Amino acid sequence: MNRFYVDNPDEEMEYMPLFPLNEDSDTEQDVQALEEELPLLPLRNTVLFPGVVLPITVGRDKSIKAVHEAYRHNRLIGAVAQVDPSIEDPGPQDLAQVGTIARIVKLIRMPDGGTTIIIQGRLRFRIREVSSEEPFFKVRYTLLQDVQPENEKEFEAYISTIKDLASQLIQLSPNIPSEATIILRNIEHPSFLIHFVASNLNSEIKEKQQLLETDQLKARAEMLIKLLQTELQLAELKNKITSRTKADIDRQQREYFLQQQLKSIKEELGGDANEKELKEMQKRAAEKKWTEAARELFQKEIEKLERMHPSTPDYSVIYNHLDFMLDLPWQEYTEDYYDLKKARKILDEDHYDMDKIKERILEYLAVLKLKGDMKSPILCFVGPPGIGKTSLGKSIARAIGRKYVRLSLGGLHDESEIRGHRKTYIGAMPGRILQSIRKAKSSNPVMILDEIDKVGSDFRGDPSSALLEVLDPEQNHSFYDNYLELEYDLSRVMFIATANDISTIHPALRDRLEIIELSGYSLEEKVEIARRHLIQKQKEAHGLKDEQVHIPTKIITYIIQHYTRESGVRELDRQLAAVMRHLAKEKVLNGKLPEKIDETWIQQVLGKPRFTNEIYHADNPPGVAIGLAWTPVGGEILFIEVGLSEGKGELKITGNLGNIMKESAMTALSYLQSHAELYGIDPGLFQQKNVHIHVPEGAVPKDGPSAGIAILTSLTSAFTGRKVKPYLAMTGEITLRGELLPVGGIKEKILAARRSGIKQVILCQENKKDVEEIDARYLKGLKIIYVARMEEALQLALEKKPVDRKKQSRLVAAPSRTS
Repeated sequence: MNRFYVDNPDEEMEYMPLFPLNEDSDTEQDVQALEEELPLLPLRNTVLFPGVVLPITVGRDKSIKAVHEAYRHNRLIGAVAQVDPSIEDPGPQDLAQVGTIARIVKLIRMPDGGTTIIIQGRLRFRIREVSSEEPFFKVRYTLLQDVQPENEKEFEAYISTIKDLASQLIQLSPNIPSEATIILRNIEHPSFLIHFVASNLNSEIKEKQQLLETDQLKARAEMLIKLLQTELQLAELKNKITSRTKADIDRQQREYFLQQQLKSIKEELGGDANEKELKEMQKRAAEKKWTEAARELFQKEIEKLERMHPSTPDYSVIYNHLDFMLDLPWQEYTEDYYDLKKARKILDEDHYDMDKIKERILEYLAVLKLKGDMKSPILCFVGPPGIGKTSLGKSIARAIGRKYVRLSLGGLHDESEIRGHRKTYIGAMPGRILQSIRKAKSSNPVMILDEIDKVGSDFRGDPSSALLEVLDPEQNHSFYDNYLELEYDLSRVMFIATANDISTIHPALRDRLEIIELSGYSLEEKVEIARRHLIQKQKEAHGLKDEQVHIPTKIITYIIQHYTRESGVRELDRQLAAVMRHLAKEKVLNGKLPEKIDETWIQQVLGKPRFTNEIYHADNPPGVAIGLAWTPVGGEILFIEVGLSEGKGELKITGNLGNIMKESAMTALSYLQSHAELYGIDPGLFQQKNVHIHVPEGAVPKDGPSAGIAILTSLTSAFTGRKVKPYLAMTGEITLRGELLPVGGIKEKILAARRSGIKQVILCQENKKDVEEIDARYLKGLKIIYVARMEEALQLALEKKPVDRKKQSRLVAAPSRTS
């Protein structure tokens, strides 16, 4: 066998020699075919050696033309390496001076239009001159002859060394098949062996070019041996690094498998895979101030856990239960501070007014200081939204140095949210009471039970009933949580409940609460709250903390009167936030704040005023009276309208009224019928006129007896034609005997009257004591008239002369917000 063949991807499946071993006759034929000029093919990134076959992809126009010219003529072309492979269009100065004359064995036109040639090196040559550059390079040349070595024995040793080094390199290179060693051993021609090995080295182009340019075969062999040794050292280093990395990975895998085996052995022997965690639990348990029952339960459960396999379902259940027990602050209390002066100062800093509540807190602190172990009372703050009930609890916690937690009860329907779930259930959790205790990390925090009046009940139980044990000072020292399965002492917790409407609280639960009523704020109080708290808070929230923002008291009052209508200050806080946002924008855009904040500027920021009191001052026709109502969100104005029409004395009542209010309307009409002559009314009118009583804003439910006086006044006004005096409002329950009875919510109703610009209010004589409890500032500009009977009230409320009915305008419905 004197040739080595590889597959040729040509359609005819011809075989093409990779290299010939005996090629003297072929070389002589090529020499005879040579001409004086030779087409030149520049090669990038490669050096062609005599005898070696290379596939070359030809892309440059000059090269394609040179290849086609040579292929048509005698298939001989000169192949030289570029000195700089990056040059796209090389000149004569960019080409090596020594190259190889090659025969084009095959020319293949690729499907993409490219050209690929397979060439075989023949003879070395040196460029004498470049005779032509267009359309391709043509050169005149001189053939170079190999100088044979003088000492053949020594040269044979060089060849043997090259074969050994090349074989070693093949063994160390994973990408070279081991069969290459057999091919290498079968090469007998010394010069071709040198060329073949040199072609397959990863050496640089200039080193290979230096090999090609060397005439002495012995010198060429020495240079190749040096290159092989360098490549061999690099290959050995790579193998060493790979082996070391593989050893590290193998060691890690081995350790992992050993650990898994050790774990399995321990499990077979009954050992605990989570021994470290359990020891940590026991260490934490030793530091706990357990009750005796808690200590026994923990010890029992931890022993059960030690015997249990971690993969069993009950393992995580018991583990989570023990972890919760360890998180609870058993008999861990924060120290209370009994400095009453400091506590009063803190309460005053955080909240304006509220003297009654502050006195109650100070009383609690005083008793606690004297006795030391008083069970915490259950306070319940009841009042409209936005007056600071929830934030007051935080101030109390700060005043006495306790932790603060808030528990929102609004919309709570599931009893398990309070008492917890049985721990055996999937997804079981402790109740929210003990969760809050764990969060506070103290067994005597101040706990706010927010919106206790919004607790509901359904098929999942009644949370209000579950709260009975929590909020009873006689029972909560042994509160039982279903998840904990133990009694926990809540007697040191200071519970503070908040509510808007006490009537919706469960009666038994209400009996356990100490009710403290909070009323809405007056205009003056809102101004002070805004000046002391809200403006500064919004300045900090909008990046204006260091700016001099001055909002005059007059403007604060304007915002309150024309952009808010509430008992609290929540909407006022939002309006001030809008003002601060606009100031922040002015600061960024113009670099300064406006010089003056007046009503015009406020209207530009907040828009046109939303509320006006003119509607209450209007010259209403006969049959319209203004009542005062109490709602959970504060006092409100209530319009009562009465219309008369021809008919048979029928009574129609509209406006979404409750039964009590409807009964008040019927009572007022009956009283007026029985006392018609007293007020100058023809009794026959009641049989000739249909009466329609309407309270505007029918979407809002309205009920209660306090509108009785206003209904009677509007009925009397309609039948007599005498208008109700302007700027006048009234509230009170009536009887068939004409007496006026007292009603509740007086402070809220007085504040609503002041907000609306009312100047006179008619009240029952017995409500005088309620008015005396109101701060005189709330009554500024308001005249309170006390009456005992309806005759007095009607005499004060109605104009003296009736209006001309022919000129009487049609009744216009006046808007109202609540009942």
